[in-house]
Amino acid sequence: MARPSKYSAEFRSDAIALWRASAGRRTFKDVAADLDVNPETLRSWVRNADAPPAAAASQETEAERARLRADNARLLKNEKEWQLEREILRRAAAYFAREMK
Repeated sequence: MARPSKYSAEFRSDAIALWRASAGRRTFKDVAADLDVNPETLRSWVRNADAPPAAAASQETEAERARLRADNARLLKNEKEWQLEREILRRAAAYFAREMK
């Protein structure tokens, strides 16, 4: 599962606006250094902002699918653990029921 971004949406949009305002005069590296972010991070923010809405929607869909796949894997793992716990408790209850007779 992807970790949440440490940068807010407002920060990202301000960074994109700063890059666009200085485009042609400053490099991604210069603007990123001022903002204390990785230049490739800034470049991907600008690229994603320039992408057509359908592409952005498909990226969001893929991210959601990846998150759901990770959740399913986690839940399946937990389900197996819970089945084992239930089996142990069932056997313990049967053992103690025999002891009580």
